[in-house]
Amino acid sequence: MNTMQRYLLFQLYGPMSAWGDIAVGESRVTTPLPGRSALLGMLAAALGLKRTDEESLGALSAATRFAVLTLNSGSFLRDYHTVQVPPTSALKKRPARTRRDELLVPKSELGTILSSRDYRCDALHRVAVESTGAGAVPLEDLERALLKPIFPIYLGRKACPPALPLQPQIVEARTVLEAFRISNFDTPATWLGDIVSKGEIATLDQPPYPLCWEEGMKSGIEPLKTSARRDQPRTRRRWQFDERIEHQAMLENLEDSPCT
Repeated sequence: MNTMQRYLLFQLYGPMSAWGDIAVGESRVTTPLPGRSALLGMLAAALGLKRTDEESLGALSAATRFAVLTLNSGSFLRDYHTVQVPPTSALKKRPARTRRDELLVPKSELGTILSSRDYRCDALHRVAVESTGAGAVPLEDLERALLKPIFPIYLGRKACPPALPLQPQIVEARTVLEAFRISNFDTPATWLGDIVSKGEIATLDQPPYPLCWEEGMKSGIEPLKTSARRDQPRTRRRWQFDERIEHQAMLENLEDSPCT
């Protein structure tokens, strides 16, 4: 007998997003979809939790699982990034409280950090949050927090704010797929109007649509691939992460997704 499960659903869209992966050297890459660490960070920001509050962040992590449906993977953008920074030795004698203070160091002492930062443009995702039953925050509190977040919510980086309402909503369904099917989101054209109808941005990919979910969730569809992702936060203070298991399937047509 299939039992009903409650899910909190919301959407993520922006002109730019950046879902960080393992950073090597000067390269700051992005994955095609938000990972567990990013989604937990959004919920924590909405609730007003600080990175130093390890206990509350750990409780939130233990209490939630995520599934992500990608309706538009977006186009790829790479930014060649340069930042001027003073050496540590120069700051010992002149403490810097602001960025302006840093740049008061003589130009001859400033160094330059070069990096490449990757982004996805016009990506559209739908997210389902499931409670593990481990306590922490009720889905209703998360829904209210997403409607009126205490700290700003970003799509991976501060330069990437959401461009559409998140439209958080709680539904009851037997599986993740069913939850997405019965969800009720406005189409992007409702908010973006003429720029969608004129084809100035793409809001939907051609099928199939990737659906990813965490181990332990009832997906309602057989996985095509199972892989490990290192995006389970171990500690925010030291930016350390553990591996977790993620399943992926592909939806072949719009009838299998919540789009209208």
